Amino acid sequence: MAFVNDTLQHKTRNHKQNAESRPIQLFAAIFLITILLIAITLLPLWRHPHWLIRGMDFPRLQFAVLAIILLLGQFLFPDLGKTTSWALISLTLACFVWQSWWIAPYTRLWPVEVQTTKDSNPDRLLSIMTANVLTPNHNAQALLNVVNEHHPDVLVTLESDQWWQDQLDTLASEMPYSIKCPLDNLYGMHVYSRLPLDESEINFLVEDDVPSMHSLLKLRTGDAVRMIFLHPAPPSPTENPESSERDAELVIVARSIVDSDQPIVVTGDLNDVAWSPTTRLFRKLSGLIDPRVGRGMFNTFHAGYPFVRWPLDHIFHSRHFTLKSMKRLPPIGSDHFAIFTELSYTPVQGAVQQGLEADRSDRSWSTSIAEKQNVSEADVPSPGE
Repeated sequence: MAFVNDTLQHKTRNHKQNAESRPIQLFAAIFLITILLIAITLLPLWRHPHWLIRGMDFPRLQFAVLAIILLLGQFLFPDLGKTTSWALISLTLACFVWQSWWIAPYTRLWPVEVQTTKDSNPDRLLSIMTANVLTPNHNAQALLNVVNEHHPDVLVTLESDQWWQDQLDTLASEMPYSIKCPLDNLYGMHVYSRLPLDESEINFLVEDDVPSMHSLLKLRTGDAVRMIFLHPAPPSPTENPESSERDAELVIVARSIVDSDQPIVVTGDLNDVAWSPTTRLFRKLSGLIDPRVGRGMFNTFHAGYPFVRWPLDHIFHSRHFTLKSMKRLPPIGSDHFAIFTELSYTPVQGAVQQGLEADRSDRSWSTSIAEKQNVSEADVPSPGE
């Protein structure tokens, strides 16, 4: 009987010790996750171009969600009377606010930057489909189906090689104007257009194997639009260890168009998210505006993982245009979704639109980025000028 009593007492003590240790373990876990959240929030403030640091710009939405979950855990923690607990809550809340500040413009809570068009004249419309097809993806029919459904004036494909060119050439009867640069290094690029393309050039602005395309497109009204198609290499451990090349390409393109009075459209896979400091720098320097602001993120990558997505495929344009519609299209077998945008050439209505403005610090930063790669805005073609 004594043995039974001792056993019960021993089990009771173990249970009590385990119960007492759980809050300590929970606090330790919350503390460590909070420190991690603070670190990934602060790292992007350092402008170092290393891929690991620049990669922290991408999942700001996911980091904001992590902060919310962490806040719930901190409030549910039983000992809120301790200064340490309240300090963790304050730091986590600050991280949430900071992460949310970056992504807030790409929600419906923000005023739109590009006005919805008031013009119903179809001749003023310019529709563009931007699609990173993923070179190993051979489901060309899926892309051709969405092209046939939406009838874009311009189709631009990224990561398209010779195989993709052979499939896309079936569009030639309806889209007779084209620019072709088939490559098997994941940076091939093609443009097919229903509208005339003049002064077209393929240019390797920063890296010898990463092309960009430049052309002058004539609208049905006869107005000419300068078109720029980009796909700079991303910062990653398997490609460029730093973002320097990508950033330099964005900077010199932006600086090449800032003083232009031409209608301009820039589109492509920039391998950068809409809210990153470098994409914001591009918008500030170029004066171009973003139709997604106030409308949504339009996340295009990764098509296969719903909880890890961000906007990598972009379209920016001058104030000559307003927006008729913008939509993300169904999957095409790629790791990217295609995106379809209808712009309306309405320079009078669009004149009141305002984007971001560059200051002295932005211009200084852009100069250092370009000088590091020894490139200049003079390297960028300027059709129509």
